[in-house]
Amino acid sequence: FRMTVKHLFVEHSKVNERGTFSPGDTLSGQVIVVTTKETKVQCFFVRAKGKAKVTWCEKDGQSTVVHTDKKKYFYFEHIILQDKNKGDEMCFHSPFRFQINMPSSYKGKWGSVTYSLRAQLTQSIWLIHKTKTEFPFLTKSEFPFMPQQGMTDKKMKLFASGTVNMDVRIDRTGFHQGEGIKVVASIQNKSSRDVTPKFCLYRKHSYFADKTRKVVTKTLLKEVGEAIPPSACQTVTRIITIPPDTDPSVLNCNILRAEHRLKVYLDIKYASDPEVKFPIVILPALENTDKDKETAYFPFGSAFTDASGETNSAQNPPPYSTYGMYPTVSDFGGKS
Repeated sequence: FRMTVKHLFVEHSKVNERGTFSPGDTLSGQVIVVTTKETKVQCFFVRAKGKAKVTWCEKDGQSTVVHTDKKKYFYFEHIILQDKNKGDEMCFHSPFRFQINMPSSYKGKWGSVTYSLRAQLTQSIWLIHKTKTEFPFLTKSEFPFMPQQGMTDKKMKLFASGTVNMDVRIDRTGFHQGEGIKVVASIQNKSSRDVTPKFCLYRKHSYFADKTRKVVTKTLLKEVGEAIPPSACQTVTRIITIPPDTDPSVLNCNILRAEHRLKVYLDIKYASDPEVKFPIVILPALENTDKDKETAYFPFGSAFTDASGETNSAQNPPPYSTYGMYPTVSDFGGKS
């Protein structure tokens, strides 16, 4: 058919107030072309694409090494066909429909997971019209909000005597943006020094390429409790509020990973601090407060590991290798 393109754009419908898509949702929309004069068209199509990509640079002596990797999750193409139309101006709508089930959208300094729609109309090798839009995707599953518990103890050696014990509990593993984490710490200070409970929420982003890993951590918040005197036992309850702008966790991508941890520790002067770390899954904020109908957005079930080699006495969910979705440390040359 023949036409001169006046406008070309692609749009998609929303399935919720947030505008995100999840497994089982249908991505539907339309490509709209407004034309005036007649001219030849060679090809007209719409594509949907999901991909992850990581890239970073490292110094190796006098040279710079670029580490990069990418993974394509899906690639759909719909060829649009139409009979020849004549007239001064025409508007052509072509509907499309896809279903997707992939990792959540993510954008970081050295990596991203993106989902996009692209329409292209080719009139000749010199005249190509393109339009593109991205859509956010969140992996969705029913998540068992399992509790976690961790214990630690320390025997004083230098400049102090006695022992310190701490038993920490949180009621679940997954929390929404802006939600509070209830932390209950039972502390037995049988030492000769004051101990101060402290709380730290931090994120850990990992990128994988060329059998190399890049890890970037950032503290999101810190809070300090009241000091506990020597020879005292106390139960400390603290609500740690997750910042509303915290990025959700991403745990099911082969080349990048966004994790979060809550660290509870005791600050003891002139001594190393005993600590307990919990893996925390950050979920997008709820659209409503109807907990009975809540469906959690979670990256493929209860999957956690610690790629940094960190140890924790907390009762963690099953390791990532159980699900076969994430490379183990040995897959990257044994680096930790």
